[in-house]
Amino acid sequence: MIAIVDYGVGNLRSLENAFEHLRIETRRINTPEEISCAPKLVLPGVGAFFYAMKNLRALNLKTALLERIRAGVPILGICLGMQLFFTRSEEGQPTPGLNVIVGEVKRFDASLKVPQIGWNEIQIQRESRLLKNLPISRHAYFVHSYFCEPGDSKVAVATADYGHSFTAIVEKENVFGVQFHPEKSQEFGLQILKNFAEM
Repeated sequence: MIAIVDYGVGNLRSLENAFEHLRIETRRINTPEEISCAPKLVLPGVGAFFYAMKNLRALNLKTALLERIRAGVPILGICLGMQLFFTRSEEGQPTPGLNVIVGEVKRFDASLKVPQIGWNEIQIQRESRLLKNLPISRHAYFVHSYFCEPGDSKVAVATADYGHSFTAIVEKENVFGVQFHPEKSQEFGLQILKNFAEM
C-alpha cells in the first residue's frame, strides 16, 4: 500500500489514477500518526516551496516525515515534493527544506521561458532501483520553474536539459525524487511508479 501525503498542495487524483491503473492500492494521509505507520510514502506537490513547507509544519508532518526517512522507509518525492528534500530553496524568499539531500533549489535563468512545460528527454547517469525495465522512449512531462542542484553529484540518477543540464531524478538510500510528473509521463512514468511500489 502506498501512502500519499496530502498537505494541500495540488490535485492528487491523477496520481491516484496512475497507481490504480497499475493495480496498486493507495491511501491519502495527512496526520503524523498515519505517517508513522506508513510502509511506503509518496510526497507529491505543485506550487510554491514556501507554502508547501508552511503546510507541512502547520500539520505537524515535517518531524513525522523525517523520522520515517531516518527509519529507512522508502519515500518518493514528485515535482515540488522532490524539491522539498533539499536544504533550501531560493524561491520567493530563501526557505529551508527538509534537508535530507544537501543542495539547493534554484530558478532557471531569466533568459528562459518559465515554467518549463512539456516533454523532455531523460538522460540516465547511473543505475537506480527506480529505473528497472524502462520502455525505449524515455521522455517525461515537466512543469517547473525551479530545479534542484545537489551538493553531491552522485545523488543525481538522471538529468534533463532546459537551457542547461539539471537533475531530473535523485536517489539517496531510501529517498527518491523525480522532478517530472510520472503520472502524466505515459509508459515511462508508470514504470517509475511501479518500480517504486515493488521495492
